[in-house]
Amino acid sequence: MLEVRGVTRRFDNLVALHDASLSVGEGEFVAIVGASGCGKTTLLRLIAGLDSDYEGEIALDGQRIVGTSLERGIVFQEPRLLPWLTLWDNVAIALENAPLSAAAKKEAIAAQIALVGLSGFERAYPSALSGGMAQRAAIARALVGHPSILLLDEPLGALDAITRMRLQEELLRIWRHEGVSMILVTHDVEEAVFLSQKIVVMDTHPGHVTATVPVDLPTPRDRASPAFSALKGRVFEALHDNAAVKPPEVEYLI
Repeated sequence: MLEVRGVTRRFDNLVALHDASLSVGEGEFVAIVGASGCGKTTLLRLIAGLDSDYEGEIALDGQRIVGTSLERGIVFQEPRLLPWLTLWDNVAIALENAPLSAAAKKEAIAAQIALVGLSGFERAYPSALSGGMAQRAAIARALVGHPSILLLDEPLGALDAITRMRLQEELLRIWRHEGVSMILVTHDVEEAVFLSQKIVVMDTHPGHVTATVPVDLPTPRDRASPAFSALKGRVFEALHDNAAVKPPEVEYLI
């Protein structure tokens, strides 16, 4: 469904992303892991259409991505809710320019708020929400336009460990319910193994894809199982064994 082919992104004399390629099938959950500076967020912004200054090709259902669209929802590490709007209105703002009737918008907003477990908080302001609740609201806002792909840029990174684990379960429930493709950027290898069907490993200087690790574990996944630990080990090995595929000659263009 999504194809990224030979994508390079330069910032002045710095190559932030070099010749990156990956694919995401319909309804597939893909995680991208790598150290800070490897181009994970840069790649996600390109897929979202927030940045168009790149070489290569990014296509969704065979059509080159140009600009932002309700087809591609995105959730950032911070919820980015507008503090002067209620939870309902923060979700509704995503449909402001959607070609839907007022009744259809109202139905979609209510359905997504219910899906993320926030029914009863529609009139609450962001200051009254916990961190986990605020991220649920951000997920509802990203899903309300019924995107075909949801982009998640470390959405659980700022949460405490218990809330993070609970929201990982929630993400899986939402993914199964909606049937939407998901791309998760994360530093947490365990999170990637727990959630995804495929893990794309990236490295730095310049940012590039070094490996793709299939996650063939049965669900629900047991974090304490030997198979889970073994797969985490494979991902860590891929993260640290990058010397043979690193292209240092394109690190800087001076």
